[in-house]
Amino acid sequence: MASRRDFLHHGLRLTALGLVAVPLADAAAHADAHISTQDNDGANLKPPPDLFDAQVVDMDFWVKPRTLNLIRPQSGERTSVLYWKDGDVIDSAYQELCHILRDVNGKASIPIDPKLLETLWASQAFVARYGLDHPLEILSGYRTPASNQHLREQGVPAARQSLHMSGKAADVRIAGLTEDVLGGLVQSFRKGGVGFYYRSGPKGGWIHTDTGLNRTWKG
Repeated sequence: MASRRDFLHHGLRLTALGLVAVPLADAAAHADAHISTQDNDGANLKPPPDLFDAQVVDMDFWVKPRTLNLIRPQSGERTSVLYWKDGDVIDSAYQELCHILRDVNGKASIPIDPKLLETLWASQAFVARYGLDHPLEILSGYRTPASNQHLREQGVPAARQSLHMSGKAADVRIAGLTEDVLGGLVQSFRKGGVGFYYRSGPKGGWIHTDTGLNRTWKG
């Protein structure tokens, strides 16, 4: 498994390449001064393929208690909830998560696929072990059919049979990570579809993650 030192070395390279939106915490204190974005021939270095590869984690990662730290910008809500421990979902916590991933516009909720929660937690927990301890922003969770159709009519990218309507998809963002890095991490879990939505501006784009077929796209 990659060490923290290895991660920070690679992180500085990604920062220079524009794949990490902000400097990694304490990176300068842990990285060698000779790291640059060029190799001996002057060519730009490529991001290491396993930097955010979930396949490198050990079994201890998957059996520890799971706490999700979420922000819902649209409603201003924030929660940090332990929802899984000793192999079981904690029902009261699960209900709270279903509520925060509700359709804010349609004012409706639905049981969220536990596999989706696993991907959300794993993404946050994976980067947190390297010092990027930021809440996961939920830009969109469950959508009623009416809300989904309304987005389509407004020209917002929303599939006609979107998995958002069955509680199996979320659009997410983590401060400090670009779409490439966060999307690459989510994709490495191999638990469903991943959409890369690139947008300019201070907050950037987002990543769509779902528990459907393994596939990727850019929007």
